[in-house]
Amino acid sequence: MSEPVLPEGVERRSIDGNERLATRGEPVYGEPTDGEWRAWNPNRSKLGAMLELGMDTGLEGGDDETVLYLGAASGTTVSHVADFAGPTYAVEFAARPARDLLEAADSRPRLFPLLKDARKPESYAHVVESDVDVLIQDVATRGQARVALENKRFLAEDGRLLLAVKARSEDVTRDPGEIFAEVRDALSVADGYEILESERLEAYHADHLGIVARPR
Repeated sequence: MSEPVLPEGVERRSIDGNERLATRGEPVYGEPTDGEWRAWNPNRSKLGAMLELGMDTGLEGGDDETVLYLGAASGTTVSHVADFAGPTYAVEFAARPARDLLEAADSRPRLFPLLKDARKPESYAHVVESDVDVLIQDVATRGQARVALENKRFLAEDGRLLLAVKARSEDVTRDPGEIFAEVRDALSVADGYEILESERLEAYHADHLGIVARPR
């Protein structure tokens, strides 16, 4: 594994006797802490896994970095993002995890939960800025490439897409490698994305692919 490129506000620290990625913030999912620092568990976070694997996410951190996060669930990963980034819009469709997401946002003034469907970006277009720096997607649905393409409207020209592809959400019967190839092809249409890097996340998440891309 190569050394991860870490954004400002993310550090590698010794917590619980282990070297871990960490951010400053209130704990959300029972993760170990050391003072104001909370460990970022890559086994529970696809973005954390991408950083651990040394993928160049393009995340810089800081108050000026805006993020749109699709598939925020109960806030495990997006809470870490809001610890180091600026305004972070967190889209989650299911009501039950959204309640936990709201709790995670209580201590994070830069985290804005949206109970919306990532497949219908028009439903939150009036809230989300039109030039976010980073689009992070971790949704369990068919048509994950289509979701990324439809939400490209929010991404700045020099922005980044950080996509965690779940093969089993597309088709549980097919070879994940075939699905990953199809997703890459679907993203690479003329008005879509240029893929900068992709890597299997098997060390932390079975049948997942991490993709870093930028809009064409």
